[in-house]
Amino acid sequence: MSTALVAASEGRAISRRVLAPIAIWAALLTVPLWLPLLGGYTALAARVLVFGLAAMGLNILLGFTGVLSFGHAAYFGLGAYGAGLTLRYLVHSTPAAIVAGTLLGGLAGTLFGLLIVRRRGVYFAMCTIAFGQLWYYLAYSWNSVTGGFDGLRDFHREPIGLGPLTLDISQGGTAFYYFLLAIFAIAVGLMGFLLRSPFGRTLLAIRENERRARFLGIPVERHIWLSFSISCFFTALAGTLYALLNNFADPLTLHYSLSGYFVVMTVIGGMRTFWGPLLGAAVFVMLQDYISSMTVNWMSFVGVIFILVVLFFPRGLLGMMRRRIAA
Repeated sequence: MSTALVAASEGRAISRRVLAPIAIWAALLTVPLWLPLLGGYTALAARVLVFGLAAMGLNILLGFTGVLSFGHAAYFGLGAYGAGLTLRYLVHSTPAAIVAGTLLGGLAGTLFGLLIVRRRGVYFAMCTIAFGQLWYYLAYSWNSVTGGFDGLRDFHREPIGLGPLTLDISQGGTAFYYFLLAIFAIAVGLMGFLLRSPFGRTLLAIRENERRARFLGIPVERHIWLSFSISCFFTALAGTLYALLNNFADPLTLHYSLSGYFVVMTVIGGMRTFWGPLLGAAVFVMLQDYISSMTVNWMSFVGVIFILVVLFFPRGLLGMMRRRIAA
């Protein structure tokens, strides 16, 4: 009897692991069909994808490695500026802009990670804030290149040639949304592969007990540095998509307040779950869009929701939903 109960429990767990991604991808693929019926618009769903990817990138470090960063906006912003500067000054190519922005933000995070990898807790977090603010003030003051406070303008995403075919994403809308979704799917696939690999399992071991992992011979600093670097690359990729979405990059994409938003998204959705940050980003972006149309104090409402989640649903909204389903 006990064997049958265990088998049934395992079967339900497998069903949840299979059905949840199917439901998420079905919802994402059909967004242009059902979102307008709810009063939304496709550009709003595109923002959810961009910020969801950034939050999921941060979650590699925060949720799966157990290290808090308040400076990931730096790599998001560097990705945005890298893409914008490439399109404006170098080459009118959307793929080249994505690659350039991702490399700029990712490599900056990789090099900076070498300097702070031995720091822990609040010292690590404060170092990430300081580094991010350096880039913020550089973008703010270098008017001739970055546009200063007004941001980087006069660039736009270009159509993509696919042999005899051309993908016209210059007008935005549904075509651009599915372009973002394709990149999001590739990035999420890479994340899933990494987190389910022995490397990902090692990150979980470090998160659960760093001292024990060190005693087992795991090079903890190297793995934290790799986690930080990979996280920065995914966040920088999200930044390039943000620049393409808006045809604009501004210094606020480098500000530490945006890093705080990423943390809020991750915690609200569930920072120890794979899909939680995407759910948190959806809640955050939807609330921002809806409440900001009524009051400028929209962040107060998000703050109340954040406090309630932390107090009553410490595993986030997705963790709470999974517990209810399991019960």
